[in-house]
Amino acid sequence: MLKYLLEKEFKQFFRNPFLPKLVMVFPLFFIMILPLAANFEIKNIYLSIVDNNRSTFSRRLVRKILSSGYFRLAGESSGYKTALRDIELDRADIILEIPGSFEQDLIREKEARVMISANSVNGIKGGLGSAYLSGIIADFSSEIREELAPQVPGMIVPSIEVVPEYRYNPFLRYPIFMIPALMVMLLTLLCGFLPALNIVMEKESGTIEQINVTPVKKTLFILSKLIPYWIMGFIVLTICFGIARLFYGLVPAGSLLTIYIFSSVFILSISGLGLIISNYANTIQQAMFISFFFIVSMIFLSGLYTPVESMPGWAQFISNFSPLKYLIKDMRLVYLKGSGFLELSNSFIILCGFALFFNSWAIFSYRKNI
Repeated sequence: MLKYLLEKEFKQFFRNPFLPKLVMVFPLFFIMILPLAANFEIKNIYLSIVDNNRSTFSRRLVRKILSSGYFRLAGESSGYKTALRDIELDRADIILEIPGSFEQDLIREKEARVMISANSVNGIKGGLGSAYLSGIIADFSSEIREELAPQVPGMIVPSIEVVPEYRYNPFLRYPIFMIPALMVMLLTLLCGFLPALNIVMEKESGTIEQINVTPVKKTLFILSKLIPYWIMGFIVLTICFGIARLFYGLVPAGSLLTIYIFSSVFILSISGLGLIISNYANTIQQAMFISFFFIVSMIFLSGLYTPVESMPGWAQFISNFSPLKYLIKDMRLVYLKGSGFLELSNSFIILCGFALFFNSWAIFSYRKNI
């Protein structure tokens, strides 16, 4: 019986001219384009300079800032009020005001002050831009201190040199961090949205009534709905691996088998959630809105863009009920760190619990009258 139900599902899938193309195009869009767009590295920060000193040291500081690659010169203003006008007109993001006694204070007092004013309407850009600028100024201060320090022959000036070592992503490439998570997001959209529309489409077309009068068991019927999307998830994931390797040179540091095992359980759980929504919805519009609410909520609570640990306590608690949280974390650990199955066994047990819960609910919530 299951054989014929699966044959029906695959025929329905390939008869739809849109779905097979969707399965092929979505991975290309997600893995080729989104890692470059979903980038939290802040660049092209427009800086307005108010140089009241116009000395050799102030010009050196400005050149050092602009040569960092993070800042672009929005203009040199004659006063702070003029520069503030540039921020109000959205022509600048940060103002750097250098006082008139900048060079004299450095030489005589061995210290000088500058003022940084950031537009914090965009908190991330304002905060990180100020941090970048402060770091550059601190580095400039160290250079000037070494130049102005008295040179005594044979004297060794004690210093501490910090050499950071970045593990697993040595060049801090943000797309490398995002690609494994975007693969999970793609599986969620395809294997969550499409099952949510499956049964409700049969309700609207009337074919569900023909199933209801057959002796097909509810378990077999739900299983026949799950298997095609389970297979589709494997195909999509394999395409994503190939695109990540071809365009970004990214290969998993861990085992592909571990990724497939975790993904297979995740696909069953998210597809089960989609079937639950489809069981309760009466129209396609209802199914789309309900699935959109749940899937988008789970995406934002999963740690895809911001760490779960940075969320409020109540949000961290709710995120425990999102299957995406566990697979995104596991996918990044396997892809970047090379973690093994035993290290991630707790997450695997939780994902199995989600799959069992959602699919059991899908079976019991399916109303079949015979």
